[in-house]
Amino acid sequence: MSACLRFTRRVWKSFIDNKGHDAQCFPNLTITRAIPGLVETKLSIEPYNLNRVGTVHGGLIMSLTDTLGSLAVASKGHYMTGVSTDVSTSFVRPAGRAGDVLSATAKVTALGKSLAYTRVDFTNAKGELVAYGTHTKYVGRSSSDPNNVKFSEDGEKVIEGTDVE
Repeated sequence: MSACLRFTRRVWKSFIDNKGHDAQCFPNLTITRAIPGLVETKLSIEPYNLNRVGTVHGGLIMSLTDTLGSLAVASKGHYMTGVSTDVSTSFVRPAGRAGDVLSATAKVTALGKSLAYTRVDFTNAKGELVAYGTHTKYVGRSSSDPNNVKFSEDGEKVIEGTDVE
């Protein structure tokens, strides 16, 4: 497993261990791939993820846009992923029902000294785009966290900081 995937999963585990919003809304989120600046995930849709008409609740996708944008920042070596300044999501078609799998790809589109910009694309089992979102984060204070790391370009190795197994 690459250092980037290990690190990003460790950051995700810290979200879940906090027992906050993420642990309540999508504890079964799986990170399937992480390279610097890109994270791919899968989420098995549960009945508690649905709206009253039986499809994925838009609020779930909004929350995932926020969380997955944060994990995209983590994939760049940031243990603390900053705070949200803007989150936006557009809905293209229903995202599924209980038992379906929702896939998402989160990318860092720009990362500066104080702001990070991300985009998240959500697809259904057929590979159809069901929603997309953008997420802006203030990372100015988190960029100096002692748990941060720097990856090799391909994300296979940590070249600065501690690689925790």
